[in-house]
Amino acid sequence: MLNAEIIDLRAGRTLRQNELRFPGDPIDNFPNVPVLPETLLMMELRSHEFSVDLREMSQLVLGDLGAVLQILRLAAREYDDAAERPTRIEDCISALGIQACLKAAGQQTVLSDMRHGGVLELWAHAREVAQACRTVASTMGGTVQPEEAYLVGLTHALGSLPDLLGWQRPGPGCKRWEHAGTRLAECWSLPLCIQEFAIAWDRSELDNPWVEIVRVGHQVARRSSQRCPLYLGLTPQLQPAL
Repeated sequence: MLNAEIIDLRAGRTLRQNELRFPGDPIDNFPNVPVLPETLLMMELRSHEFSVDLREMSQLVLGDLGAVLQILRLAAREYDDAAERPTRIEDCISALGIQACLKAAGQQTVLSDMRHGGVLELWAHAREVAQACRTVASTMGGTVQPEEAYLVGLTHALGSLPDLLGWQRPGPGCKRWEHAGTRLAECWSLPLCIQEFAIAWDRSELDNPWVEIVRVGHQVARRSSQRCPLYLGLTPQLQPAL
């Protein structure tokens, strides 16, 4: 079985490993993003099958925000050249190997109980918005790749992770993470579509195609999350109809 560390998010706010300097360079020194235990279990079970269905494994990963981010971070570390770096989860698993992806995803898991309700809520919300964004993109006549729209929808609340997971920055006045979504996307060398959305969101570019897709997908999604920036209405024009 995977040697996964089970974390308590309440206690995690005081762990020294979660105290970090906000990087001024692309070195990835952020804590691991937790992955749902059921995702890890299903991934491991599939990995022991005689013939692994790569597409099925990819769909398991794509249902979990943490697993997607952990594997994309691994791809960024392994491929310095952006031109050679895989950006589709299916390609990442194929290039990196199933065991490497399992190890990356299994660094931390979150207990499925009420203590971690914020994580479970945001993960479920992100998955539903992602599915809605893929549907929206599929109606756009090929101008936007549905799978890219899915990734953008899944990671649209990326900037809320530091506060949600209790990541802390030392020093006075460091109570909030400004433009965290953009900084994380750039530091982790996430796919260009994710970076483009994060930058456009920070700049309140309402006419940006990614922002528009997420806005529509967010309105379609039935499951809301108080941890989501769009729910909080940081940009009033983007506040979803709940």
